[in-house]
Amino acid sequence: MDKSLIKEIILDEIPDAECFFDGSECNLKLIVISSSFEGCNLIQQHKMVLMPLKKQFESGALHALSIETRAK
Repeated sequence: MDKSLIKEIILDEIPDAECFFDGSECNLKLIVISSSFEGCNLIQQHKMVLMPLKKQFESGALHALSIETRAK
């Protein structure tokens, strides 16, 4: 799946997100930094990133994604 599309989907849900990618499609890592994560635990932060991508995972368009989140 195209990195710019992943970023667009995340920005629709988390407008102030800064998204950084590392690796290739088979071993893709996404780092998301947002003030929206303030006061949220790690699981809540990851859910905020993964839920908007649910359709892509279900369809198989996106099958592997390592996530790191940080509050601004």
